[in-house]
Amino acid sequence: MRLNLKATNITLTEDIRAYLDKRLQSLDKLISFDDPAVMVDVELGCTTNHHQNGDIFFAEINIHKGKDTFRSVSNRPDILSAIDDMRDEIAGELSARKGRLISLSRRGGQMAKALLKGGYDGMGYLGRPAKAGWKYMKRLVGRK
Repeated sequence: MRLNLKATNITLTEDIRAYLDKRLQSLDKLISFDDPAVMVDVELGCTTNHHQNGDIFFAEINIHKGKDTFRSVSNRPDILSAIDDMRDEIAGELSARKGRLISLSRRGGQMAKALLKGGYDGMGYLGRPAKAGWKYMKRLVGRK
């Protein structure tokens, strides 16, 4: 993992950096940070210099892995809650991607099993695949 950290209009203390590292390590089960192809861009900052209260702190994260890009932005009254909210949003995106990949793999296995069991009739339990895939399967197996 390559981590690019940027602070805008604030000074980045060791406490904030340690808190950010701790929150990013909890994402390790959703995406492998040991992979050198993963690039993480984090920007922490204050939106304005003259406001004293309101949602003035922001935390932004961009995760790039191959062709996939995930992004989350959060605005909160303090920097630590902005980091928490940013982490929750990006975790939702990463878990949705992981679930999609698992379901596609399972669907492919179900289709292969249906073909091995007896062709088109065995595919009734697969649900409704995409129209192009369905037409292809009809031509490939043929109707009985």
